[in-house]
Amino acid sequence: MSATDQRPPAEYPLIKVLVLTIVATALVLSVCSTALRAADLPHAEGKQIEALIAAIDRMTDAAFIRNGRPYGAAAAAEFLRRKWRQREADVGSAADFIEKVASFSSTTGQPYLIRFSDGRETPCSIFLRTELISLRKKEP
Repeated sequence: MSATDQRPPAEYPLIKVLVLTIVATALVLSVCSTALRAADLPHAEGKQIEALIAAIDRMTDAAFIRNGRPYGAAAAAEFLRRKWRQREADVGSAADFIEKVASFSSTTGQPYLIRFSDGRETPCSIFLRTELISLRKKEP
């Protein structure tokens, strides 16, 4: 090996510190970016979205149909909450939540349905729009 092929051992800790600094900076920026996106959603809209999810969670006598498979109320509510978190940058209002998160499968494009105990099915989007209108009428 020639002298030009070898690095002095003192450079390795410097490179390690540099790489760790870059990784830490990227992580901080990512966390701050997520927090800022969440902060962009008005508080009242966030409360309405939570109320819409709670309405799904209370529907113990109905099934939430996603991609042809029925799910219980608690599972459906948790799924919608997770999907909302994943797509929060796209959601600026409760209406956006309904249209962009709670209406259809982003995997298959199939609409989400609610199957009531009497066998009737309605698109989740229609159910949630009706629920949102009701929530807004109750606001002072």
